[in-house]
Amino acid sequence: MRQLLSTISLVALLQSFFFSVYAQIPTSSTVSFAAIEQVVAANLMNNYPDGNFYPERFISRAELASTLVKAFQLDKRQAATQENVISVPDVPTSHWGYKDIQTVLKTGIMKGYRDNMFFPNQRVTRAEAFAIFAQAYGVFQFPDNTVEEILSTYPDAVAIPTWAKRAMATAVNEGFVNLDYQGNIKPSQPMTRGDMAYALSKYLQRQQQPASVENLRQQSN
Repeated sequence: MRQLLSTISLVALLQSFFFSVYAQIPTSSTVSFAAIEQVVAANLMNNYPDGNFYPERFISRAELASTLVKAFQLDKRQAATQENVISVPDVPTSHWGYKDIQTVLKTGIMKGYRDNMFFPNQRVTRAEAFAIFAQAYGVFQFPDNTVEEILSTYPDAVAIPTWAKRAMATAVNEGFVNLDYQGNIKPSQPMTRGDMAYALSKYLQRQQQPASVENLRQQSN
């Protein structure tokens, strides 16, 4: 009887563990626990001090900058090595993301707003985040008709801002964009940590297939 109770308790404990893990993963998009594990293992994103990833939490502009610098080694690009300092009134040198923000500004991967403000704590939409991600990755120079053809298969593509369409075409063509169960991109929704983990996991997979990526780049030129 004691052995039976112990087995039941163990099963209940395991069920509770898996429920708590998957409860952290958004149910509206295809972000797997494996993708999150892969990105954390590659040190492109980190868990919080309590050990949880919290994929549902929104990403700020500062967090986006820091993540992209890590993923694409932007600090090694020639523009990033320039000694000039870009004035950013709302990002003092004491800010935790100061160096990375300087890097994305110098390389042109991200831009400031009026009066050179960066708004480091501001959320970014999925359209903004995926467009910036594609810019760091290398936007394919698809002609306009190809851009429209690529995006036409997504029900809510009409909601993508005009300025983001070419970059979004690259992002979805490379498989970086997680969709909901109806195949929607949801460009106006805030970017979450889970969304970013999905994109980064797909990027890591692309890194393991350099030949196929090169072929795609050649086809787009």
